[in-house]
Amino acid sequence: MWGMRVLFLSVTAGHGHHQAAKAVMNYLEEQNVACTMLDTFEYINPILSESIARGYLISTQFTPAVYGRLYRLAEKKEKNNAKFSISKLTNSILSRKLITYIREYDPDVIVCTHIFAAQIITQLRGKNLRARTIGIITDFTIHPFWEDTDLDYYITASELLHRQAIKKGIPAEKIKATGIPIHMKFSKKISQSEARRILGLEDKTTIFVMSGSMGYGNVVKGIRQLDKLDMDFQIISVCGNNKRLKKKIDKLKTKKKIYSYGFVDNVDVIMDASSCIVTKPGGLTVSESLAKGLPMILINPIPGQEDRNVEFLLNNGLAMKTSPTFPVDEAVFQLMVNEWKQQNLREMIKYIGKPNASKDLGDFIIQMMHNEN
Repeated sequence: MWGMRVLFLSVTAGHGHHQAAKAVMNYLEEQNVACTMLDTFEYINPILSESIARGYLISTQFTPAVYGRLYRLAEKKEKNNAKFSISKLTNSILSRKLITYIREYDPDVIVCTHIFAAQIITQLRGKNLRARTIGIITDFTIHPFWEDTDLDYYITASELLHRQAIKKGIPAEKIKATGIPIHMKFSKKISQSEARRILGLEDKTTIFVMSGSMGYGNVVKGIRQLDKLDMDFQIISVCGNNKRLKKKIDKLKTKKKIYSYGFVDNVDVIMDASSCIVTKPGGLTVSESLAKGLPMILINPIPGQEDRNVEFLLNNGLAMKTSPTFPVDEAVFQLMVNEWKQQNLREMIKYIGKPNASKDLGDFIIQMMHNEN
């Protein structure tokens, strides 16, 4: 579109930052907008000190418990805490290399889907950076350090986070609650019966157990608990890239029919076929479930932003959550026998969900640049 260029700065290490960027990219490219993606962490990693990596919660090597402690420390940190300062990067050779890259590509818009990228762009704004800048916050909370950035706009998951964002120092006029970007296929819906026919399933109650690629938490135990439940339903299990977990589930001897998958590219159809989803509360999966109007039962949140996602979802009547004293079989039982509960969840989900988040953000970017030309 009239030579417009958009640069996405993401981080592939976990948490769906990359997926969110890709979703907006796909939509913009369909509108003939030139887009490029750069993994900021991969680009600058060689000169990152351990303290910066830890401070920006990038590393995937932390255990969930350690990550959770670091996240809480980051939440409590003093503003501009020198320990987590990123300014040392701006004088590095690779930071200058990044500046050169941006100047050569000369984007009209830079979109950051990780706080680390947003911090770098904040530092570069004083170096004749002409591009408009946008930060996408990919959870149902405002992560630590966003308040230390200075971008043109901030994309949040919901209008209900407005107060939190303002308290963190983000000006109200910069906040756009267009939602966490997800693939456009999640904006389309087919009936449960049709989705089950496409997938080759029986047309009956279907529980979708989505453990993700990390498989954090005891998914096998949960499936065993569901199998003992005296109700008629089938289970679809998706394990992502966790081949070991898939093998364990494949070997389970169960009374109920289990359709066990590893990585799939039709999660949207599986969601349409399902009566509810049992999942970790990651920002992208939650957004996809909300877009599909699918009741959620939350399991095994990784300490940190997933805990904050749980708070948002429970406090707004969007999900149920398991615990050691409220296991998954009891949660499914209570949901399935209570039609009013199901209806109530679906109504709230319909109110909060943003199935067109990628399109809405893409259109906003195009309109923003159109107004400036």
